[in-house]
Amino acid sequence: MKTHTHPLRAVARAISLLLLAGTAHSQVQQTLKPVTVTGQAFPPAADVTGFGDVPLKDVPVSASVIDSRMIEQTGARRLADLTRYDPSVADAYNAPGYWDFLSVRGYVLDNRYNYRREGLPASAETTIPLDNKERIEILRGTSGMQAGTSAPGGLVNYVVKRPTDSDLRAVRVEFTQRASLLAAADLGGRFGNGGAFGYRLNVAQEQLRPLVRGLDGRRSLVSFAGDWRLANEALLEGEVEWSRKVQASQAGFSLLGGVLTSVPDPRLNLNNQPWLQPSRFDALTGTLRYSQPVARDWRVSLQAGTQRLKSDDYTAFPFGCSSENNYTRFCSDGTFDYYDYRSIGEKRRHDSLALDLKGKAEIAGTRHDVSFGVLRDEARDRLPDYAYNWVGFGNVDGTAIVGEDARPLYPGTRRDERSLEFSARDAIHWNDRATTWLGVRHTRLDRSNVPSDGVGATGYSQSLTTPWAAASYKLGGGSLAYASWGQGVESRVVPNMAGVYTNAGAVLPALKSRQWELGFKGTYEAWTWQASAFDIRRPVTNVDTCAAPCTARTDGVAHHRGLEAALHWASGAWRAGATAMALKATREGSTEDPAANGLRPVNVPQFVARAYGAWRLPGVDGLELQASLSHEGSRPVLANESVMLPAWTRVDAALRYQAQLGATATTWLLGVDNVTNRRYWRESPFQFGHVYLYPGAQRTLRLSVTVSL
Repeated sequence: MKTHTHPLRAVARAISLLLLAGTAHSQVQQTLKPVTVTGQAFPPAADVTGFGDVPLKDVPVSASVIDSRMIEQTGARRLADLTRYDPSVADAYNAPGYWDFLSVRGYVLDNRYNYRREGLPASAETTIPLDNKERIEILRGTSGMQAGTSAPGGLVNYVVKRPTDSDLRAVRVEFTQRASLLAAADLGGRFGNGGAFGYRLNVAQEQLRPLVRGLDGRRSLVSFAGDWRLANEALLEGEVEWSRKVQASQAGFSLLGGVLTSVPDPRLNLNNQPWLQPSRFDALTGTLRYSQPVARDWRVSLQAGTQRLKSDDYTAFPFGCSSENNYTRFCSDGTFDYYDYRSIGEKRRHDSLALDLKGKAEIAGTRHDVSFGVLRDEARDRLPDYAYNWVGFGNVDGTAIVGEDARPLYPGTRRDERSLEFSARDAIHWNDRATTWLGVRHTRLDRSNVPSDGVGATGYSQSLTTPWAAASYKLGGGSLAYASWGQGVESRVVPNMAGVYTNAGAVLPALKSRQWELGFKGTYEAWTWQASAFDIRRPVTNVDTCAAPCTARTDGVAHHRGLEAALHWASGAWRAGATAMALKATREGSTEDPAANGLRPVNVPQFVARAYGAWRLPGVDGLELQASLSHEGSRPVLANESVMLPAWTRVDAALRYQAQLGATATTWLLGVDNVTNRRYWRESPFQFGHVYLYPGAQRTLRLSVTVSL
């Protein structure tokens, strides 16, 4: 019988031979200084905190930074691939092939308000490439001081790669099981008199062939960043990014009646009709920033940004069970209703202009780090008439074939929003140890939503203020203890549907979330640690749940309390660490649905833990064995907790090898995700009024090679 060798096995054997041959090149190897990628020590600073000039270890907030080396090391393609680094961050309807939805501390982030790019507001209603990102900053907790209107839980900021002081010439190729192939180049450096001009060019092209059936596609990226060092320490920076992704998405599974079934083949895709076209996401984004000193210890900056998005969304959408009159899940016999969903020509545009003044002052014997800011932001979404038409019945085996109906029978929407924000922050240093931190943001916003048929249009204006305060104290041994209090704010208008709401079109009072946090973090010799306790209360409305006729109003709170902890250690050839979050999330104070009080929200686990370890093998310089573990506890599938998603644990491993071949530095990485090939339900989001279930990916092999000249 003829046997066939899988191409990845052949590649793995080749790498093994290369590793064994490493000892024969010890003289060359000894000149190589291996780079240890920990990604866990406190980075110098994080812009997402609002105090970007202060080292993160000294700022009284909870935040994490995922840098470009960590992104490459895990083979991440999207933000959802990075949840393994932070136990407070979890999936919240992360369909392969679609854009990301995340939750932080149990609250789902708003894709329109909880994301920043280079510190400016950005829409995350698109796919965002990571190839040209220097780091991803994640703030945990309410973000009213940093972002104005936003959902509580956290804030995400994408920071792009900037020009390098020395020449950078890096080419990366990555091969993933089933022949997905990525080729990327990263070029940077400086030129001109005294290196006055800098540049950074990132190019990536990937042929997508994931293990999930029917998800073949492609994506492209071209980005450029440049700067000009002017006289008097002035700096002009600009960057532009173009990306395109063409790929279908994986439709989620669901309960069969009230039953949670065993996990099906994770390669199965219910979005598999022969008439289906892949979705397409195009994005053109850029920023321009000018900064200069205006006095001793004072600097002013002016930054403008624009984001232009276009998407075509096609889905053979499994939704509900009309034969059992239950549209929140699939039918008991494994069938479901199929809908032809098409939204072609969605356009979104975001324009921002920010002016910031930062400096230091001494008042009455105390030192102050002060900043003032003004932000003007305008967003315009043009969503066309769309199709969402019933076309027949499908089944969970994925074998049913139904017809298509592309008629755009449902009205699109024209959404416009303008906001003007004023912010002020002050870090008051009473002495070398004690600091008081104060911040406030005032937001004036105007929003309108006009359907294309003119029915149900809404519009309103509102002014909102969100304060924040903290106190920190530096203990001995490089430790910091702190306490903070802050607010987040959301704005909601009642849909203009007189047949449902008695107060249709009314503007609800500002929905202010409130958070207390106590924290302790620091470093000592080979150890780095963080620990925090938080308590967040978020107002809940009945807008999406009340039965007609009803009066829209706030109806209790979502109360999330938790503990977060992280411990990292590195010494000699070893490094290791563990992070965890224990969360108690409950609904409280509901008078419309008292039975919901005391229950956990769906898709929110009580306990999450991550761990990693790495060992540089003796005898072969540059060779490191890596392993990581992710564990997420059980979570409710239904709001009444009658169905629970089981806990799951996944193990990933990688072998990383750095070799200096003459004047060329190379990095080889052979990784295995889900080493044990365990089948598990990864998440259970309740989205669009429906229960969805997404399986974890099966065991996946990947090989990457990076060459730096």
